[in-house]
Amino acid sequence: MFKYYFMLGLRSLRRNPALTALMVLTLAIGVAASVSTLTILHVMSGDPIPHKSERLFVPQFDVGPLKGYIPGEEAGDRQMTYPDAVNLLRAKVGERRTAMFGISAPIEPQRKDLGVFPANGLALTRDFFAMFDVPFLHGQAWSEDDDAAGVNVVVLSRQIAGKLFGQANPVGQRIIMLGQPFQVAGVLNDFAPLPHYYRLIGGEGNFGNDEDVYIPFATAARLKSSPQGSMNCSATPGPGYEGLLASECTFIQFWFETKTARERTELQAYLANYSADQRKLGRHQRAVAPSLYDVNEWLVFMKVVGNDNKLSAWLASGFLVLCLVNTVGLLLAKFSVRAAEVGIRRALGASRQHIFRQFLVETAVIGLAGGILGLLLAIAALALISMQSSEMGSGAHMDWVMLGFTFVLSVGAAVVAGLLPTWRACQVTPAMQLKSQ
Repeated sequence: MFKYYFMLGLRSLRRNPALTALMVLTLAIGVAASVSTLTILHVMSGDPIPHKSERLFVPQFDVGPLKGYIPGEEAGDRQMTYPDAVNLLRAKVGERRTAMFGISAPIEPQRKDLGVFPANGLALTRDFFAMFDVPFLHGQAWSEDDDAAGVNVVVLSRQIAGKLFGQANPVGQRIIMLGQPFQVAGVLNDFAPLPHYYRLIGGEGNFGNDEDVYIPFATAARLKSSPQGSMNCSATPGPGYEGLLASECTFIQFWFETKTARERTELQAYLANYSADQRKLGRHQRAVAPSLYDVNEWLVFMKVVGNDNKLSAWLASGFLVLCLVNTVGLLLAKFSVRAAEVGIRRALGASRQHIFRQFLVETAVIGLAGGILGLLLAIAALALISMQSSEMGSGAHMDWVMLGFTFVLSVGAAVVAGLLPTWRACQVTPAMQLKSQ
């Protein structure tokens, strides 16, 4: 019986083609707006590195002053300072570890037609590339000895390497950066999750855009590279860059990778003991336990999906509801002209349940057509957003979950919109229709 009703639904699409086209288009626009918005939120809030997200951790200490602090109150100055980052790197806790901060690095290209141009980058340790599965197009990360000695080596993004050297392999070449010659150790390859990693390591505007260059953490400190994202706090920096780094004022991020997720407890205990030792030395004045976040907890803490994005989702949902209201009106108009057909069917023995099922299946067919068109519109919208927004990059794509959700949403919305018109169609009195026809 369902197959019969489904075939009737397909045939009904040809009735009142203008009215049917309006319904399909209305549903498609509402579904496309909702699905594209939800897909972006899904990409931004999803796990960017699921195979190891439970083994990657960000520690933070409360480094605020003791003055004005009330024991037991919420910690308000959690961060990672340069001295703590250096101490944790030297301790070699966990399988891998990296410290990083954003830098601004002017580059002097050999090509005179380019001129000096600014580049953004990260100062970090070599473990970063393995921790976040960053692929290389050419070369590789610098060595541990380079990390320790603060050697002038650099890893370039594919875009900046192309700008400086074209299609040639630049590994071993030198560039002038920060007024110093740097040897190119490697070139990163493009890969889809990379923009999402920038959301992970960058957070809200600290160093969350695509980076051009990557240099050793110790090299940036030695060359006094200007840190990005310096935080306002009560500590007074000393003279020069060393004073700024040694203070509690520079935004530095630290990541641990453990062999198993179960080692989190051991890592938390180590950090607590470390903080207690620092309090004995006059640092970490507040007796507040350090925070430790895994990848998904860190995304929530950094508010990767902001309130503006959530508001967009609500607006898209509201737009879908508006489209449903319009669809209800169009279905009422479509079904009202079929009153004679309903009356004849009822007179021939069809029950109201039969009429209800038939018309509801027809609305589901309309929803299915709207879903197909809505899917095409959503894919086009996501492609446009990906081209215009480097932040989302190629990560804004329709996966199988959202693909299935598109059709479920479209058919479900059409069925909900068709409940009232279908119920009205079932109320037709056969005698009145037979008398008037």
